[in-house]
Amino acid sequence: MIEFKNVSYGPLKNISLSVDKQEIAILFGPSGSGKSTLLYLFNRLIDPEQGEIFYKGKPIDDFSITGLRQNVGLLLQSPNLFPGSVLDNLKYGPSLTGSWKEGDEKRLLEYVQLPQDLRDRDVDHLSGGQQQRVSLARTLANEPEVLLLDEPTSALDNNTAEEIEIVLKELIEEKGLTMVMVTHQLDQVRRMGTKGMFMNEGTIQETGGLPGMLDNPETLELKEYLEG
Repeated sequence: MIEFKNVSYGPLKNISLSVDKQEIAILFGPSGSGKSTLLYLFNRLIDPEQGEIFYKGKPIDDFSITGLRQNVGLLLQSPNLFPGSVLDNLKYGPSLTGSWKEGDEKRLLEYVQLPQDLRDRDVDHLSGGQQQRVSLARTLANEPEVLLLDEPTSALDNNTAEEIEIVLKELIEEKGLTMVMVTHQLDQVRRMGTKGMFMNEGTIQETGGLPGMLDNPETLELKEYLEG
């Protein structure tokens, strides 16, 4: 689905990786290792200084940025919602392409397990967990094939974070999505992922299936990181 070939940008050095369709890939490692930078390259918030990125076998810059971001949706650590109501946020992206249909908000709110009576609520009057669910629903409104998640639960309490994880897992299974998520939380790596990518000092130092690579690390760097 996504492939990097010898990509460098800022702290990232000669990154090569692939993420297959319907894979749940988790980027983890110490702060400052380039995880978020790598995530932003996936949907062209930034472009590589060298190397190539491919989406579904084609160079990523063959796609319009708008078209790419509809297919490759990004959910940030903070909800970053637009001023206005929940409905205003949900319909924003599809309205740009004329794909919004009356009543779509019902389906989207159901996806993220929010009550329908929040439809006309001002987003400033929502809890942090509700705002993050609206942000996820807004991303899903574009019907993406890939979800990019930059520490989506780090600002939430443990119960709310686990509820968001359950929503994500159900959506991935129901809609056949591919997901790439950045997290610092090793318990979340273990719960959420099918593929792990351990990043350190701007490089991917180990990849493997989850949870296996956490139980039997192959590199000294990952072993030391896991030992804390």
